[in-house]
This record gives sequence, C-alpha cells and structure tokens, in this order.
Amino acid sequence: MPHLRPPSIDRGVSSFLWAVGFGLFIWLGLVAIGISQALSVILAALSFAVIFLFVRIFGDEELRQPTRSRGDSR
Repeated sequence: MPHLRPPSIDRGVSSFLWAVGFGLFIWLGLVAIGISQALSVILAALSFAVIFLFVRIFGDEELRQPTRSRGDSR
C-alpha cells in the first residue's frame, strides 16, 4: 500500500495564504467595531504586507533544543 503524503507547498504560497486569512480577519474585525471602510482597508493591507513578510522570513525555521554549556552540572 503506498504511503500518502500531503503535497509540498512553497513557502511563498503558504505565506500568502496566512496573510490573506489574517488580513481578512483584521478587516472584518475593524468593520465590525465601526472603523471606517477606508481606514479598515488601509490597515488590513498593511497587516497583510507585514504578515506576509514575517511568515515568509521566519515561517520555515525549525525550533532547536537549547544546548547546555560545558560548565552546566545538570
């Protein structure tokens, strides 16, 4: 029986999807609390750009376990 794996998704695509999702969430939240449509769109677009860059740059790092120094006696 073949081992099925999910398809490999490029970092740029996953960054874009995260940014669209959070940008839309921010836009809907701002509209829901009564912020003007123009300001909501501007803030959501800025959020989209920041989220896209953040996920694109830092989203693929694997977390490393902290290493102990030689002087540690644990």
